[in-house]
Amino acid sequence: MKLWAGRFQKETDTLVNDFNSSIGFDARLYQQDIRGSIAHAAMLGKQGIIEEHEAEKIIEGLKAILADIEDGKVEFSMDNEDIHMNIEAMLTQRIGDAGKRLHTARSRNDQVAVDTRLYVKEEIPAIIKQVLDLEQVLVKKAEANLDTVMPGYTHLQRAQPTTFAHYMMAYANMFKRDVTRLEDCLARLDECPLGAGALATSTYPVDRFQTAHALGFHKPTDNSMDSVSDRDYAIELMADLSILMMHLSRFSEEIVLWCSWEFKYVDLDDAYSTGSSIMPQKKNPDVAELVRGKTGRVYGALVTLLTMMKSLPLAYNKDMQEDKEAIFDAIDTVELCLPVFAAMVDTLTVRPKNMAKAAAGGFINATDCADYLTKKGLPFREAYMIVGRLVNMCIKSGDTLDTLTLKDFRAISSLFDEDVYDALALKTCVNERKVYGGPAKESVQKQIELIRQFVGEHTK
Repeated sequence: MKLWAGRFQKETDTLVNDFNSSIGFDARLYQQDIRGSIAHAAMLGKQGIIEEHEAEKIIEGLKAILADIEDGKVEFSMDNEDIHMNIEAMLTQRIGDAGKRLHTARSRNDQVAVDTRLYVKEEIPAIIKQVLDLEQVLVKKAEANLDTVMPGYTHLQRAQPTTFAHYMMAYANMFKRDVTRLEDCLARLDECPLGAGALATSTYPVDRFQTAHALGFHKPTDNSMDSVSDRDYAIELMADLSILMMHLSRFSEEIVLWCSWEFKYVDLDDAYSTGSSIMPQKKNPDVAELVRGKTGRVYGALVTLLTMMKSLPLAYNKDMQEDKEAIFDAIDTVELCLPVFAAMVDTLTVRPKNMAKAAAGGFINATDCADYLTKKGLPFREAYMIVGRLVNMCIKSGDTLDTLTLKDFRAISSLFDEDVYDALALKTCVNERKVYGGPAKESVQKQIELIRQFVGEHTK
């Protein structure tokens, strides 16, 4: 019998029952649901809303159900629609009428709200830990490649010289912001909706501060209608996870390029690559490609929640049942991607010679050549034009700026001298960029230290 059967004269149609049911996906909330119910029962007993001995019996029954679920002894029923009704039905079957008192001063609206918040509240720290693990891998790779010069790119064209360490720290700073975004989201959702009821609390003297603190929340939510009718914390989390996956996807794209024969800046470990069923020479960057592809699933979760909520009147609407599959899938996807991505980066082999060879071409020291002239008193725009003429001359002759003779340089400008070759050396170009945040070795070492400090502060 349905828990709402008193109002209805007919049984729910089988198609409607299946369509309406969420137990197929919200069963994973069983721990959170039981925790919330235990806190609610304890509060009911303390407030004298139900007898203390009934509250104790309910709590004992809930703990036994939790143990049985963990041991695989429980089979959930589609007839009971969702995880909340399944557990309540089991409880009543086991302990009798006392189980029917559990739902006093509570609605499934605030029940599902607290379950989902508890779930998200537990998963965010797990994701943060995975991001911090990736940060440690990036620090390790950066420290090993402080002198590994490579081209930096704009428009995917070789632009200026940098180092592989500087590159790693660029992504490390992106992931650092991802951590702080997740922390901000966690702080904002740290309010407990339990006790809000269907939308207007209860005539019973419930103590929402007791249940909030019992469940580890900072405080109860301030408005009961808001408590059950918004999912902005979940939308915020989906946005944060989408940004995180975007960063992983960009990094994946770099790796796909870098391990191609056209670049060959890195080699992926065999354990994090796959082969072809027909081409024996192939070594495919499937991990990076899958991370890039799975980013779309997380974006989809964000759009799902935004679309679901965009026209809903207050307070609860059944549409909101659609939040959980999107939330679960996004969290599962991120938690699947992060550790395998970190392992792939950790085990890849850097090819400094190939990077140096690429850096030697493409005139990526052209800006440094212009800077050389400006330091000798020439306005930058004039220096820019002179170096442009030099580059054009090199393209026609097949030279690089480094291979031009001093006579060639002076044919364009008398300001060039023997010291131009030191100024154009790639390591000079990199290590003279000592500006805070730049690619010079001492600057990157500072960046590494800041990331290491950040990780340390978050792993105490």
